[in-house]
Amino acid sequence: MNNLLNRFLQYVQFETTSNPNCVQSPSSEGQSKFAEFLSQELQSIGLQDVQISEKGYLTALLPSNIVHSTPVIGFISHLDTSPDFSAKDVNAQIINNYNGEKISLGTDGTLFLSPDIFPELNSLKGRTLVTTNGNSLLGADDKAGITAIVSAMEFLVHHPEIPHGAIRIGFTPDEEIGRGADFFDVDSFGADWAYTIDGGAIGELEFENFNAAYAKVHISGKSVHPGYAFNKMVNASLIASEFIQILPSNETPSTTVDYEGFYHLTSIAGDVSNANLEFIIRDHDSKIFAQRKNRFLEIERFLNEKYGENTVNVEVKDQYFNMKEKIEPVIHIVDLAKKAMEKAGVKPLIRPIRGGTDGARLSYMGLPCPNIFTGGYNFHGPYEFLVLEYLQKSVETIINICALASAKKD
Repeated sequence: MNNLLNRFLQYVQFETTSNPNCVQSPSSEGQSKFAEFLSQELQSIGLQDVQISEKGYLTALLPSNIVHSTPVIGFISHLDTSPDFSAKDVNAQIINNYNGEKISLGTDGTLFLSPDIFPELNSLKGRTLVTTNGNSLLGADDKAGITAIVSAMEFLVHHPEIPHGAIRIGFTPDEEIGRGADFFDVDSFGADWAYTIDGGAIGELEFENFNAAYAKVHISGKSVHPGYAFNKMVNASLIASEFIQILPSNETPSTTVDYEGFYHLTSIAGDVSNANLEFIIRDHDSKIFAQRKNRFLEIERFLNEKYGENTVNVEVKDQYFNMKEKIEPVIHIVDLAKKAMEKAGVKPLIRPIRGGTDGARLSYMGLPCPNIFTGGYNFHGPYEFLVLEYLQKSVETIINICALASAKKD
């Protein structure tokens, strides 16, 4: 596992934060530098057809080592880290043989990983944890996935006695800002199906995700001196508050679990003259998802009837859809991953993603793509950590998928 740890620690030194305000792909220079580094590494390992596209997508091929025909399988992870928290100067802490107590993140004593707050730590005694030092995120999302894929490919190259068909790998930019599949060339990738290695806890195997939409609300008010405002002023910020209050307070990210959808207010800004709200809308059920989007339009009509035409303007835009619809017809690819996990001594944990991955969009682009665990936890912030033994199990799962898929059919 030392080689696995060293590879991961090397990868997280690349600052690859994606930038939602940049229209280019990749949206940050660090992603390009990381892709170039990985390109050289993949070639040195022995992979073929290593290419970086004009838009920053890195792909490569591990050729088949068997004579009979088998499906071409892909493994995909993303190069970027979330803009929610800094990824600069990642200084990881290695906790060997974790004792089950709280872990100090850094030297100032203000941040801790505590089992009282993060109960998953209670099951990790004796494991090797890789944590932040409190000043950055760790980058396991998704450099742990890249580590697992590269390590698995290297192992297969060094162990030709393990049979496998042609394997394609792909590392995408800007997944964290919703653009990871924008310029992914499914046809040239050439896989029959793929797996994103972008999950969390050990055993996670996911083929259901949210239907997702973005909503932007603009409110136009009328600013009048408050001393002369009677029957004249229209306060845009107060109407923004009213808009929020109409939405159900028990349908937010912090009040919902499992298959329950939500409305999430991500941004609010305004004054008397103008106010802007930004939301994300999520639901696994397509019918309820449509109802959630329609609710925004209903509120728009209600408030415009109350305050005047064009006071409130709502824009709703779909982002991605539940890949379950595309995976169920090829459910054998989920069954294959389950068998691969069980062969690695891992109990599959099948549950819906309360979010999305590149795999959701890729599934609708013709590349069915379930999601597999990496062993990372608490992504996108200073409490992020990785369980090294679970990352090793992710590597084993990838290797087992490749071997099991190569079996000759009678």
